[in-house]
Amino acid sequence: MLIAVAIMALGAVILGAALGFAAIKFKVEGDPLVEKVEAILPQTQCGQCGFPGCRPYAEAIAKGEADINRCPPGGAEGIRKLSELLGREAKPLDGEEKPKQVAVVDEATCIGCTLCLQACPVDAIVGAAKQLHTVVASLCTGCELCVAPCPVECIAMEPVRETVDNWKWKYPVIEVKKAA
Repeated sequence: MLIAVAIMALGAVILGAALGFAAIKFKVEGDPLVEKVEAILPQTQCGQCGFPGCRPYAEAIAKGEADINRCPPGGAEGIRKLSELLGREAKPLDGEEKPKQVAVVDEATCIGCTLCLQACPVDAIVGAAKQLHTVVASLCTGCELCVAPCPVECIAMEPVRETVDNWKWKYPVIEVKKAA
């Protein structure tokens, strides 16, 4: 009996290795243009562009099926970068540009319904059923998708305050060279 179990385990290891090798050997890389477009998008996965996430929007842009000005979180800077990459005209943003923001849960009001957890595309909200939920600010993309499903309206979007750690995201870095 012990020998049979050992043979089955060895067979499973060999089969897994063979399938794993096949997956690596025949891996198909994605479209390099889609990868470059997706790298420019803010990865909020918010759907404000009309697509279910940044990857589908990047694919549509790369195919020429979508305008490059439909991403409010990317704003004018995102449009400029996409315009330079693709050689397309930089049109004004189709929507309202908003400052970087983060979701905040009012602890006194939260009933732990988990609807916000289900709505968050980047798993930035943590908590359990009938327990207080909270937002991991460093993971929150500010997409606002958690606000509407909340039945007690305990989630608010607050602008991210500028600090020494995050001020560079909106300004170009200028290197100062010392005179020799």
